[in-house]
Amino acid sequence: MIGRKAMAHISPLLLVLLSLGFFFATYNFLTMVIHNRATTALVDESGRHLLSDPIIEMPENVRKPKNAKSPFHVALTATDAPYSKWQCRIMYYWYKKNKDLPGSEMGGFTRILHSGSPDNLMDEIPTFVVDPLPAGLDRGYVVLNRPWAFVQWLEKATIEEDYILMAEPDHIFLRPMPNLAHGDYPAAFPFFYIRPAQNEKLVRKYYPEEYGPVTNVDPIGNSPVIIKKDMLEKIAPTWMNVSLKMKDDPETDKVFGWVLEMYAYAVASALHGVQHILQKDFMLQPPWDLETTKKFILHYTYGCDYNLKGELTYGKIGEWRFDKRSFLRGPPPRNLSLPPPGVPESVVTLVKMVNEATANIPHWDSEKI
Repeated sequence: MIGRKAMAHISPLLLVLLSLGFFFATYNFLTMVIHNRATTALVDESGRHLLSDPIIEMPENVRKPKNAKSPFHVALTATDAPYSKWQCRIMYYWYKKNKDLPGSEMGGFTRILHSGSPDNLMDEIPTFVVDPLPAGLDRGYVVLNRPWAFVQWLEKATIEEDYILMAEPDHIFLRPMPNLAHGDYPAAFPFFYIRPAQNEKLVRKYYPEEYGPVTNVDPIGNSPVIIKKDMLEKIAPTWMNVSLKMKDDPETDKVFGWVLEMYAYAVASALHGVQHILQKDFMLQPPWDLETTKKFILHYTYGCDYNLKGELTYGKIGEWRFDKRSFLRGPPPRNLSLPPPGVPESVVTLVKMVNEATANIPHWDSEKI
């Protein structure tokens, strides 16, 4: 009776506060336990190897300190063809504009020229000349020279940075770029059309079952990728050899087609036990990606065709269009017309950035190309 009387005199407000306090204490404890299990389960006892499929974001326990700087060297492979040259000039313009801005960890820059001899951009863009593959070995698939170019560059060049960003001429830096890699975890962009699991029969020709599940092969290409230099030095020769083997196999060549070299890099990385952090914000590709917000690289590989109502007419030449392949023999003119109203922001940004670069690059459409 005494206990019941005492309880009757306790304030209802006090009971509510006690209940809330117990709830929050329990919630915080469970959250801490779940978070700890989620992060540690991704890495084995050595702290190096992922125990799950490739991830979108790196767990907190392996993130680098906020104030730590890890500069990366920007490297792209190129030919001496006019089509490659004008893209490299635009790419280098936007690299220079973003390199020293706050938030950037961009280091040096190299155009790896795999034409075998210097060209007329040597004084404008830092360039390292390497040899092409022996005549006929690429069978018209020029991209096959890319892994061979990286092998030579890594063997012969002096590279001060510990990390390398493998980029391409048709990349534009939208903003200052940090190093998205974390230690032994390279960063890569996931491509929807690179599907190792759906092509397991072919992938297994180069990635045998004893190496592990086919999901170890990431859905990526070699670019964009930020990776430790010493890791790339090990992967690059394998990447080159796998590329050549794939090209020699009629079935693989037919199925993989123009993305063969991308699959070769993904397989070569897996053969070396390397998995990548898949960064969706690494890059966007107009016209399919509509906005540039929070993205770092704009990749203009696809043609952008629209009618005057701002409607996409992909597969059909539009009343307004921008397609890099329209300029195979020389650079696009300065001051390209902007897209009609209604066209996505990503396409408008692309044209504006091309126009700014061409307006400021000396001798744009003269002897440089």
